[in-house]
Amino acid sequence: MDSLRLPAEPPSNDTVERDFTVGDVPGLRSPASDADRAPMFDVIIAGCGPTGATLAAELRLHDVRVLVLEKETAPKSFVRIVGLHVRSLELMAMRGLLERILQHGRQRPAGGFFAAINKPAPKDLDSAHAYLLGIPQPVIERLLEEHVIELGARVRRGCAVAGFEQDDKGVTVELADGEQLRSRYLVGCDGGRSTVRKLLGVGFPGELSRTETLMGEMEVGVPQEEIAAKVAEVHETHRPFWLRPFGEGIYSVVVPAAGVSDRAEPPTLEDFKQQLRTIAGTDFGVHSPRWLSRFGDATRLAERYRVGRVLLAGDAAHIHPPIGGQGLNLGVQDAFNLGWKLAAQIRGWAPETLLDTYQAERHPVAEDVLDNTRAQMELLSTEPGPQAVRRLLTELMDLDEVNRHLIEKITAIGIRYDFGEGPDLLGRRLRDIDVKQGHLYGLLHRGRGLLLDRTERLTVGGWSDRVDYLADPTAALDVPCVLLRPDGHVAWIGDDQQDLDAHLSRWFGKPAT
Repeated sequence: MDSLRLPAEPPSNDTVERDFTVGDVPGLRSPASDADRAPMFDVIIAGCGPTGATLAAELRLHDVRVLVLEKETAPKSFVRIVGLHVRSLELMAMRGLLERILQHGRQRPAGGFFAAINKPAPKDLDSAHAYLLGIPQPVIERLLEEHVIELGARVRRGCAVAGFEQDDKGVTVELADGEQLRSRYLVGCDGGRSTVRKLLGVGFPGELSRTETLMGEMEVGVPQEEIAAKVAEVHETHRPFWLRPFGEGIYSVVVPAAGVSDRAEPPTLEDFKQQLRTIAGTDFGVHSPRWLSRFGDATRLAERYRVGRVLLAGDAAHIHPPIGGQGLNLGVQDAFNLGWKLAAQIRGWAPETLLDTYQAERHPVAEDVLDNTRAQMELLSTEPGPQAVRRLLTELMDLDEVNRHLIEKITAIGIRYDFGEGPDLLGRRLRDIDVKQGHLYGLLHRGRGLLLDRTERLTVGGWSDRVDYLADPTAALDVPCVLLRPDGHVAWIGDDQQDLDAHLSRWFGKPAT
């Protein structure tokens, strides 16, 4: 018979994690005054953007005491449209958030992302959510912040991290006003100019911006037909240029900047008008901007994602040009990878090397994103060489295999973590397949592991407080059984109980006695 076995109440916060010693981390200090202080929180997160809010929510699913510090006193007031790609939509579905988010966004086909080469989305993309969701940035940030507060996390605005010291028991965080807080771990989700990363002394190698582009949303004063004709003409010489309608008279405007400048100073509407006239011969009558910004092609990747009890995620760990719309998604996916592992460390059942797999898995993903954005930026160049490559790639993308590969890369559904030798599905995420209870992702709302057993012969035994069990011989799988991690990646495939137990130990620690 098919069944979903649910655990008892989650363990209390009295659970003690397995601590490492000062000698494990070079330069780690152990002042007695700090080491003897009981942590006020399990995790302090610097930054309440999408990455920080997602991480906080993942931790709260495991009853971790979380404080989120946000230096801004209020959410962003400007309206900027961001895109949630396929993998991020899947993750939201896994936590029961997707329906709440969908009503605030607009769906569009999952195609034409790579270097803005206009190709349709591949047929039968391997996802139940094979589309892009355009959603205003303040809205997605508000929804995620509301969600994490509902789960019991504390969010404090107007609080900036000014310093910290870590020892073998925790981290003492100092705020800009001098207040000191104590936590077991600190995670920097505080953006590309991350204070946490700088104080941690982690290198951030890469390339400075060589070019800059103005981007904004505003109204225009000429007909759509005139805009379309002029944009097509300009594209012959300037690839990073467009005016795209959002509806209700609002256009997304992208135009090359005059040069590389201090991006701490926001551009003005006059800057847009001047550059539009320079590039297109007309400013299209742009007016009433909703938001204005500039972006460069700086590309950097943190050398380490973790030093002792301090970790980095999102833009604090990697920055790259926004082409392809991967930035927000990459950070949210970092948070889903880290959340359950850090919670396991705090709850006391994490295998010895589990937290180290965060960098081992996510650093290569960021490297790949940086490389594909570098390639895309080159393909936007109007120089003869890059344009010849662009024409060749445009032809190759008529082949389904090429188009599919690039879309799976951009949308992150092609990621495969290295879990060792095994079937191709091992290490990949499992799509939202049909099961007797409805849909697979509906069983993952609590952020736990799941054994999906088509043989009805296996058991999760002493891991039932961390892993749910579903016996369903009708599940839409072509393998006998799969073990899913809380982030939906396939950690094991097979039908042997002894082999399963070994992999349960690898990912979920020792069984309860």
